[in-house]
Parts: sequence; C-alpha cells; structure tokens
Amino acid sequence: MRSSQNRGMRRKLAGWALLCAAALCGEHGLVPPAHAENAVTSPALERRVKAAFLYKFLGYAEFPAGAFADGASPVTIGVLGADELAAELARIVGGRTVNNRTIVVRVLREADLGAPVHLLFIGGFDAGRVGRMVRAAGNALLVVTECDGGLQQGSAINFRIVDERVRFDVALDAAERNGIKLSSRLLTVANRVQKGALQ
Repeated sequence: MRSSQNRGMRRKLAGWALLCAAALCGEHGLVPPAHAENAVTSPALERRVKAAFLYKFLGYAEFPAGAFADGASPVTIGVLGADELAAELARIVGGRTVNNRTIVVRVLREADLGAPVHLLFIGGFDAGRVGRMVRAAGNALLVVTECDGGLQQGSAINFRIVDERVRFDVALDAAERNGIKLSSRLLTVANRVQKGALQ
C-alpha cells in the first residue's frame, strides 16, 4: 500500500515539476520534456503545458527572412478558439524575447484569419472545422493544432494526449511549405515526425 502511495505522490510531484520547468524553460534553453512524467490531471494543467510548448516552439523554428518587417518587429502568436490558453501564453511570454524579438500574443476570431502571424494555434477538436481554419489562415507561417488528424488538416505541429501526457507530432512538409526550418532538437522530443506529405 505504501509503495503505491509513494508512486502516486512521485507522479503528482513530477507533474508539478514539469509545470514549473515548462514555465521557466526559456531561461535555460530547454524544450519542455515530452517524455517526462507530465500527466495531464486537469484542463488547466493541459493549457499550461501547451502554452509553454507554444512559447518554446518559437525558439526552435527558423522563420524566413521576409517574415519580419525589420529587426525590431515582434514575433506574433495568434490564438484562435482557445482564449484561456491565450491568457496563459501571454502570462508566460510577458517580458521575454525570442531571438532578440519581443513576443506578442493576439486572440483571434474567425474573421481575423489571414492576419499576418508567425505562429497560429487553432484550438478545438473538430477536425473539419480545424481544416477550414488552416486553409483560411493563409499568411500564418507555423500552424499548431490539437485535434485528431491535425497534421492531415495541414498543420505543422499537432498536440496529442498520449498516456495522459501532452505530446506533439510534426509534419515537416507543412513547415517547409511556409519556409520554416524546425530544429533537430525539437524533432528529437516529438512523439512522431512525418517527413513526407500526408494523404
């Protein structure tokens, strides 16, 4: 009995440790560990972990030269269909920079699709709706989703819950179509990397 209680306590502590690490990982140049004990125990924790990943994705993505108007232009993250995640993300990125650029988080509505953003997160689990949003996003360079089949809908990165943990899959062709180079360090912690076009 004591052994199972200890295991449960270790899992809880590991989950909280991941949360703290994810929020602070930018200071240490780390990607939140996709293979660590990061059990999703609540929607709030899931949002925090996903928001931390979104922030870290920026540091492992090389945007094309024309993606910024000038050297002082911010990196813009658009969030559609996930207002609470956007608020958490804004909290995480507050006062931080990536590649010497400030980070701006914009809450988007469907009418805003097509607005220039560097990373677009489309929340929701309806694959058909997500696919329509991805196609309408046009100018978004790095699209991240969270629905089943997100990569088939055209996103470059898709969150998944695997064994109650937040993981992500990557479609290299979707990133490359928009001139994005993803670091091999990011790919090593991905759940799955798709190298060719998905059918």
